Amino acid sequence: MHRLIGTLALSMLLIGLSGCSYLFYPRADDYATQAKGATGVETMINLTNMMEATAAKAKGGKGVDNALDDYHNQLHALLDSFCSVTDAQAKTPAYDLAVTHKKELTAIFWRLWKFKDNQPQRDQHLDLSMAELKELRETLQMIK
Repeated sequence: MHRLIGTLALSMLLIGLSGCSYLFYPRADDYATQAKGATGVETMINLTNMMEATAAKAKGGKGVDNALDDYHNQLHALLDSFCSVTDAQAKTPAYDLAVTHKKELTAIFWRLWKFKDNQPQRDQHLDLSMAELKELRETLQMIK
């Protein structure tokens, strides 16, 4: 019995921590589907465009409003879309730079989430997110 419980707990942990899972953010899958491009990189570019527009809508808001919630789910779709690049693309220096932008975007989002109720910090972090999204998109264009 203990072995069964341990196996189930480990299975759930692995599913929850996998990089390409929509277990906790099911709406992220909807955004990934909307942004679907011919290749994984095109999907990522579409997601950065979508996220930039949503970040602009989230400016001036407070708390977890619809725009910030949408941005959050789009971020998870973008993070998960890194799993859809080809092995050849993943070996390029541009992809390494894209991974760095991904980490920076995640760090900015955590700060944004911390200041979601405080203006002007929320808007400043949204501006920073949009700048990082632009840099990521330019890097992704190099991978294409």
